[in-house]
Amino acid sequence: MKRITTLSRALKHSGWIKRSPMHAARSHFAAASYNGKIYVFGGGGIGFTSLSSTEIYDPKKNAWLNGKDMPTVRSGTVAAVLNGKIYVMGGGLKLPDGRFQFFRTVEIYDPEKDTWTNGPDMLMPHDYPTSVVYNGSIYVIGGHHPDATNGGPMTDPGFSFCETFSPIDGKWREGSPMPTARFALASGILNNSILVMGGAGLRKDGFMNFDLIESYDPVADKWDDSGMRLPWPAAGLGALVHNNRLFIIGGNNGKKIENRFAYFEPTLRDWEELEPLNEGRIVMGVVSVGNTIYIIGGRGSDGKTPTDEVYSFTLP
Repeated sequence: MKRITTLSRALKHSGWIKRSPMHAARSHFAAASYNGKIYVFGGGGIGFTSLSSTEIYDPKKNAWLNGKDMPTVRSGTVAAVLNGKIYVMGGGLKLPDGRFQFFRTVEIYDPEKDTWTNGPDMLMPHDYPTSVVYNGSIYVIGGHHPDATNGGPMTDPGFSFCETFSPIDGKWREGSPMPTARFALASGILNNSILVMGGAGLRKDGFMNFDLIESYDPVADKWDDSGMRLPWPAAGLGALVHNNRLFIIGGNNGKKIENRFAYFEPTLRDWEELEPLNEGRIVMGVVSVGNTIYIIGGRGSDGKTPTDEVYSFTLP
């Protein structure tokens, strides 16, 4: 991480800009960008009360509007944009007795009509997995283990289940399992491979926050070690791919909540750090609109308190 790249020089005078906050502080929510706007769904609010609310951000007006509530109250969801619709998948909620309930539920939001319809349930429940769209199909990978409903995250080994949804027949299909079971992970598509990054899970030698990056070939349905590692261990990190560069932000490294911001340059096979956030951030939404990256909500440096804050960083 010592090279000074063309991108780093171009970003020398760039920085994070604070934007209008969401109406509700939340973490562990689904976020997606569509047609120049940002959509957030559900999540955990104050006291980790699960939410069903929908909020819509217009970057041109720097303003948030309310959308129609999601039919199912839940946090730990993921979102994917496919054929002009936003699929909100999985998640769960904490029950009054302290146990957790995880969902196979898929609900489909139409951003043009502000309406919801039911989608086909996933094969397995996924709470706080990761999801990407590749070649017209949705992939949902990992998350909390379905049997880990009585304890909390620190006793959860994570989940390795991978499944894919094809809109052609409207069915979910099981894929090869991820080699390393984990939750609170992130993903992105780089060079026609799905890279699955970071996350956490209980192992025989203790609870782990991973710097691991595993690579999935959707065509061959095969997993490999990518040969890459994150610059720091990160559970609950944000990640996205923009112009064939992989950007990562924040996460829990096992000792503290990171505020670091870095990108991977495939042509150099190296990471380089950019201007950090003003404080650590985990379990937030990370999306891009045009050349601007947005960091939305999540939890701050104490790792416990949800925030309504929104920041943007514009790339050249």
